[in-house]
Amino acid sequence: MALHANQPRALSFDAVAAQYAAARPDYPPALFDAVEELTGRPLADADVLDCGAGTGIATRLLRERGARVVAMEPGAGMAAELRRAEPEVPLVRGEGNRLPFAAASFDMVTYAQAWHWTDPTLSTPEALRVLRPHGVLALWWNQADIRVPWVAAEEDRLAPFTRDFPTTVAELFAPFPVRVATREITWSRRITVEEHIRNLATHSHFVIMNPAERAELLDANRTALARLFPAGELDEPYRCGLTAVRPITAK
Repeated sequence: MALHANQPRALSFDAVAAQYAAARPDYPPALFDAVEELTGRPLADADVLDCGAGTGIATRLLRERGARVVAMEPGAGMAAELRRAEPEVPLVRGEGNRLPFAAASFDMVTYAQAWHWTDPTLSTPEALRVLRPHGVLALWWNQADIRVPWVAAEEDRLAPFTRDFPTTVAELFAPFPVRVATREITWSRRITVEEHIRNLATHSHFVIMNPAERAELLDANRTALARLFPAGELDEPYRCGLTAVRPITAK
């Protein structure tokens, strides 16, 4: 898949920003443990630029680990939701292909569920430019774990409307003077079937669909899940793929 997309689709989340904030999953503590391990430094007291911060899910978790976070988000609706949820966080409107920051401003640049909206030929040198010496670019995605049978069946029902994210994007950095390390964290959350449907509805491929077609597709999926989970709850499983990128000069 192409790891950058047209701007209208990237900004489609503005229409569902409140639902996105309520329905999307967090990230597990083990992810941030892995970020610290792969980057070789604690998040506490690090200056972090959270790019494509959305409604602030990763921003909040980074702050809880002690990082000083600047959030950057291109979408007006998502930025407004982030401001409501995290009023103390500095918030800048911008996007990764043209970072509006001076060189050597941050210890870490992060993209949580957002790097695929950039053009890596532009966003990679921009991230490296704003990093301090020994800084790190960290990218991660929650991806539905299709090794679980019910998730695989759901993917089949929803295809071709679903859009997978890469477990890692290490190959994209081959042209650049960097070291790349990867890690995968498996985890799950216990939620209701209806919460799962609301999460699915915030993904861009559903947001941009014709409303009647979207409702029909998600209703059919809801019916199938209700048969599988008559108690109305399920474990929503994820594979969280992390890629950490360090300039080759870093020791």
